[in-house]
Amino acid sequence: MGKLVFLQSNQYQPTAYAKIYKAGRTKLVRRWLWGVLAVLPCVMLLPWTQNIRTKGKVTTMRQEQRPQDLNSIIAGKIVKWYVKEGDFVNKGDTILQLAEVKTDYFDPDLLARTQEQITAKEESAYNYQKKSGASDNQKTALEQEIGFKLQALANKKGQQKLKAASDSMDVLTAVNELAIYERQITAAKIMLDSGAIALTEFEKRKANYQSGLGKKISAENKYNQSKQELVNIQIEQQRAAQEAADKIAKAEGDSYGALSSASATQAEVYKLKSLLASYAVRNQLYYLVAPQSGQVTKAKKEGLGELVKEGETVAEIVPRNVANAVEIFVEPMDLPLFNVGQKLRFVFDGYPAIVFSGWPKNSYGTFGGKVSAIEGTISDNGKYRVLVQADESDKPWPAKLSLGTGASGIALMKDVLIGYELWRNINGFPPDYYTPVSSESTYKKKNK
Repeated sequence: MGKLVFLQSNQYQPTAYAKIYKAGRTKLVRRWLWGVLAVLPCVMLLPWTQNIRTKGKVTTMRQEQRPQDLNSIIAGKIVKWYVKEGDFVNKGDTILQLAEVKTDYFDPDLLARTQEQITAKEESAYNYQKKSGASDNQKTALEQEIGFKLQALANKKGQQKLKAASDSMDVLTAVNELAIYERQITAAKIMLDSGAIALTEFEKRKANYQSGLGKKISAENKYNQSKQELVNIQIEQQRAAQEAADKIAKAEGDSYGALSSASATQAEVYKLKSLLASYAVRNQLYYLVAPQSGQVTKAKKEGLGELVKEGETVAEIVPRNVANAVEIFVEPMDLPLFNVGQKLRFVFDGYPAIVFSGWPKNSYGTFGGKVSAIEGTISDNGKYRVLVQADESDKPWPAKLSLGTGASGIALMKDVLIGYELWRNINGFPPDYYTPVSSESTYKKKNK
């Protein structure tokens, strides 16, 4: 049953015994143990890059390059779709056509009728302005008329003053004559009593006295009448001035009223013009166009005849040729370790990669990034949002990278020894904090 081996005892035993019982062989565990202990210090002295693992997704740095909703500014009814989901459109391409649903805009000749209203209002405003000009001319004529009338009354008043002065002189003459007649009749009475003159002479002088008294009374009455006439002329001047002021005020009121009506009508003209412009713009809003080039996705409305509300989303457009970036979320404890300009490595979903977290330069399939912005407010998930752009000094990111693609980030920290990294993880210490040197400070340092 098999070969036999020769033993010292000159006995023959089967080979199975030698394969099962290995007491006579040398054990290699001790050699391996000493080998590991010898290599372990060397491994502890190898370099290791500290890092922080994060999760994120592909986005873009600029807001206008992110997926945007296509909203309808006006309410309407869908008449025709010009594109379907997945189609690529250029900026200005028509997406769909709407029809009017509000009764205020059903008139097909709405723009022409509004323009006619504007023309009529402009003519009305022009007529009001002409009426105001006519009132101004009437006011000027009234001012000239009252000027002439007051001048005539002033002349009449001057003449009346001269007449009153003449009448006052007549009164003074009559008074002097009456005084003479009074002295004559007194002397004649004495002479009559003494018999120096006859009674007829005395009667003659008495008649002269009566005649002088009558002249005096007549002159006084005439003088008083002249003064009264002068007062009447003054009253007529005041009445004429008051009537002229009333007419001028009425003319001014008509002028201001016409101007006010013209201004109100002009305001209506401006309002109608604004309304006409709104109608013209509304006619253009019946066609929804693409605000930028991109792909039409997520159509919210289906079929024809479906109603769309004001501001309602109709579809979504994903822009083309965007500047990709990655948004990652960092724990508050790790936030002080991130700085603008800090470098990261990324592994994108769908792109194969071999990652050595401690030796990023030896990894395959990773892409470089650089922190461009750190938000100062915490997000709803309890973490801080950090935006990372592609590192221009590294290889470019994949050309077909889509928005929303998942990304695993590795934030690179200091280069330390593996022994130190093991000691740090055993004690639960965070990675070393450092501030990257900016290009400007590096340039100054080189010049110095």
